[in-house]
Amino acid sequence: MAGDPKPEQQDGTFAQSPCHALPSSASSLSKEQSHVDLELKLLEGLEKYPPAKLQGVHRHFVLFGLMEYLRRSFGRGFSSDEVLQLVDRFYNLEYVKPDDDEMECFTQLEEFRLPQTYFDEEA
Repeated sequence: MAGDPKPEQQDGTFAQSPCHALPSSASSLSKEQSHVDLELKLLEGLEKYPPAKLQGVHRHFVLFGLMEYLRRSFGRGFSSDEVLQLVDRFYNLEYVKPDDDEMECFTQLEEFRLPQTYFDEEA
Protein backbone atom coordinates (compact mmCIF):
# COMPACT_ATOMS: atom_id res chain seq x y z
CA MET A 1 0.00 0.00 0.00
CA ALA A 2 1.56 3.17 -1.24
CA GLY A 3 -0.10 5.50 1.30
CA ASP A 4 0.97 3.55 4.40
CA PRO A 5 4.07 4.92 6.10
CA LYS A 6 6.92 2.45 6.47
CA PRO A 7 7.64 1.32 10.00
CA GLU A 8 10.72 3.01 11.42
CA GLN A 9 13.90 1.06 11.20
CA GLN A 10 16.07 0.84 14.33
CA ASP A 11 19.43 -0.94 14.47
CA GLY A 12 18.74 -2.80 11.25
CA THR A 13 15.38 -4.22 12.34
CA PHE A 14 11.90 -2.89 11.89
CA ALA A 15 10.13 -1.53 14.95
CA GLN A 16 7.38 -4.13 14.47
CA SER A 17 9.79 -7.10 14.36
CA PRO A 18 9.87 -9.67 17.17
CA CYS A 19 13.19 -8.23 18.33
CA HIS A 20 11.39 -5.16 19.65
CA ALA A 21 8.54 -5.24 22.11
CA LEU A 22 5.41 -3.44 21.11
CA PRO A 23 4.75 -0.30 23.13
CA SER A 24 1.59 -1.78 24.67
CA SER A 25 3.53 -4.74 26.06
CA ALA A 26 6.37 -2.63 27.44
CA SER A 27 4.81 -2.43 30.90
CA SER A 28 4.24 -6.19 31.11
CA LEU A 29 7.78 -6.79 29.91
CA SER A 30 9.19 -4.52 32.61
CA LYS A 31 7.04 -6.32 35.20
CA GLU A 32 8.39 -9.67 34.04
CA GLN A 33 11.94 -8.31 34.11
CA SER A 34 11.50 -6.89 37.60
CA HIS A 35 10.07 -10.23 38.77
CA VAL A 36 13.09 -12.04 37.33
CA ASP A 37 15.40 -9.53 39.04
CA LEU A 38 13.56 -10.11 42.31
CA GLU A 39 13.95 -13.88 42.01
CA LEU A 40 17.64 -13.54 41.18
CA LYS A 41 18.24 -11.29 44.19
CA LEU A 42 16.37 -13.75 46.38
CA LEU A 43 18.58 -16.59 45.18
CA GLU A 44 21.65 -14.45 45.91
CA GLY A 45 20.26 -13.79 49.38
CA LEU A 46 19.73 -17.51 49.93
CA GLU A 47 23.49 -17.96 49.54
CA LYS A 48 23.95 -15.93 52.73
CA TYR A 49 20.79 -17.18 54.44
CA PRO A 50 20.31 -20.86 53.46
CA PRO A 51 16.78 -22.31 53.42
CA ALA A 52 17.79 -24.92 56.03
CA LYS A 53 18.15 -22.06 58.51
CA LEU A 54 14.56 -20.98 57.78
CA GLN A 55 13.47 -24.14 59.58
CA GLY A 56 15.90 -23.90 62.48
CA VAL A 57 15.86 -22.15 65.81
CA HIS A 58 17.03 -18.86 64.27
CA ARG A 59 14.44 -18.81 61.47
CA HIS A 60 13.07 -15.40 62.43
CA PHE A 61 16.52 -13.81 62.25
CA VAL A 62 17.23 -15.48 58.91
CA LEU A 63 13.88 -14.31 57.53
CA PHE A 64 14.60 -10.79 58.74
CA GLY A 65 18.03 -10.98 57.07
CA LEU A 66 16.41 -11.93 53.75
CA MET A 67 13.88 -9.12 54.11
CA GLU A 68 16.67 -6.61 54.73
CA TYR A 69 18.76 -7.94 51.84
CA LEU A 70 15.84 -7.48 49.44
CA ARG A 71 14.99 -4.06 50.91
CA ARG A 72 18.54 -2.83 50.31
CA SER A 73 18.60 -4.31 46.82
CA PHE A 74 15.33 -2.76 45.65
CA GLY A 75 14.86 0.25 47.92
CA ARG A 76 11.46 -0.88 49.19
CA GLY A 77 10.27 -2.96 52.09
CA PHE A 78 9.19 -6.59 51.83
CA SER A 79 6.89 -8.32 54.28
CA SER A 80 7.77 -11.69 55.73
CA ASP A 81 4.84 -13.22 53.82
CA GLU A 82 6.17 -11.86 50.52
CA VAL A 83 9.62 -13.28 51.18
CA LEU A 84 8.24 -16.66 52.22
CA GLN A 85 6.09 -16.80 49.07
CA LEU A 86 9.17 -16.09 46.97
CA VAL A 87 11.18 -18.77 48.77
CA ASP A 88 8.27 -21.16 48.29
CA ARG A 89 8.68 -20.82 44.51
CA PHE A 90 12.04 -22.58 44.81
CA TYR A 91 11.82 -24.64 48.01
CA ASN A 92 9.10 -26.51 49.85
CA LEU A 93 10.08 -25.52 53.38
CA GLU A 94 8.06 -28.38 54.87
CA TYR A 95 10.61 -30.80 53.42
CA VAL A 96 13.74 -28.77 54.12
CA LYS A 97 15.58 -30.26 57.08
CA PRO A 98 16.70 -27.85 59.79
CA ASP A 99 20.40 -27.24 60.22
CA ASP A 100 21.70 -29.99 62.56
CA ASP A 101 24.53 -27.82 63.91
CA GLU A 102 22.02 -25.51 65.55
CA MET A 103 20.17 -28.34 67.22
CA GLU A 104 23.31 -29.84 68.76
CA CYS A 105 23.99 -26.82 70.93
CA PHE A 106 20.47 -27.02 72.40
CA THR A 107 20.57 -30.74 73.15
CA GLN A 108 23.73 -30.55 75.28
CA LEU A 109 22.72 -29.73 78.82
CA GLU A 110 25.20 -28.26 81.24
CA GLU A 111 24.63 -27.08 84.76
CA PHE A 112 25.04 -23.33 84.96
CA ARG A 113 27.51 -21.98 87.47
CA LEU A 114 28.87 -18.49 87.91
CA PRO A 115 32.64 -18.30 87.54
CA GLN A 116 34.66 -18.34 90.74
CA THR A 117 36.04 -14.90 89.91
CA TYR A 118 32.53 -13.49 90.39
CA PHE A 119 32.54 -14.60 94.01
CA ASP A 120 36.12 -13.47 94.59
CA GLU A 121 35.32 -9.90 93.52
CA GLU A 122 32.38 -9.58 95.93
CA ALA A 123 34.41 -10.45 99.01
